[in-house]
Amino acid sequence: MPTAIAVTSADLVLPPTDQQTPTAAVLPAPEARSLSSAVADLQLLLDRYGHVIVLCPSSLPKPAEQRLHAIRSLLESDRIALVKTDLPPLGTAVLARQLRQLSVCDFSPGVVASAARLLTHYIYAGAVLGSVAKLDRVPVTLTSHVKGWLPGAQFAVLAGPVPQLVRIGAGVAPPTGPEFATQLLVARGQLQTDWPTGTLAPTWQVQAVHEAPLPAESARWWGTGRLVEFTAYLPDIAVLHRLVASVRRETCHWCGMELIGDRCGFCAAPWAASTAPAPSRTAAGVGAGAGAVGSSGASSGTSAAARSVAPASAPPNALPTAAGDRPSRALTAPAPSAPPWPSTPSPPPPGDIPPATHPAR
Repeated sequence: MPTAIAVTSADLVLPPTDQQTPTAAVLPAPEARSLSSAVADLQLLLDRYGHVIVLCPSSLPKPAEQRLHAIRSLLESDRIALVKTDLPPLGTAVLARQLRQLSVCDFSPGVVASAARLLTHYIYAGAVLGSVAKLDRVPVTLTSHVKGWLPGAQFAVLAGPVPQLVRIGAGVAPPTGPEFATQLLVARGQLQTDWPTGTLAPTWQVQAVHEAPLPAESARWWGTGRLVEFTAYLPDIAVLHRLVASVRRETCHWCGMELIGDRCGFCAAPWAASTAPAPSRTAAGVGAGAGAVGSSGASSGTSAAARSVAPASAPPNALPTAAGDRPSRALTAPAPSAPPWPSTPSPPPPGDIPPATHPAR
């Protein structure tokens, strides 16, 4: 039984990539549906699928976010995951589709929910903007603000994985893109430009370019309606499956769900090793323990990240993590440009990677 994936807006539901990819449930805004009806709708999803993962943009209005928490409280269910993402609207739609693809694979609901944080680091979401005067999602320098007042000025902005902003012009290189094979999704707003398809796509060497309607939230997210939003992403379910399967799985100490990374996707509890040794009570140990208290958050986070990204006993299909040259774009498996979890960046993987096989559905 696949895990249900839900979104907060109908324009975040992209067409499926294949016949096996399920659609996403749309949870209406509070003003569009009563609380009792919304509770009944989510109860039906739970009865049918067992678990529900709701992808919540960080830009979601406060009343809509409070409605989701109220529904989960009224149902008294630990089978509803509210997964937040800082991606822009088109990137959120791409992430929702990737979770839909993974929901029919041999992953538990907890792994699918916590995989959202991992996949975010492989989604290059940005836009071409006619103005950056009201952009507050990406750092904007004073020089860029001033140049934004020049007639015809356009800016290429990348919101993630690493924020970048460049003014489009002759001889100016586009933002640094992925070093693995991707496809590009473009959503056009009021700005008339072919820069994403004519310049960015060849520079990033994307395999294909697709178009989608611009999400309604995009203009507010980017601070202007004069934009063309774009997102580069991993389209192949086999690569997505292999990427998620290569990360070590743990069990949440709070709710008992499976997780990957350093945080549970359902209860948001941080992963903690149940076999951690007790601190020494000797005089020297007390001093060391006192020092460890001040840095416990950083050390535990680093430990969890290290265990999830570089497990002690890597699975057969894990991506290599030793230092070396990055693989070429022709390979089917991606080379991470950033660590999947907040930690000290690791060297890029070396050599060739065996071709991925399509997972069983």
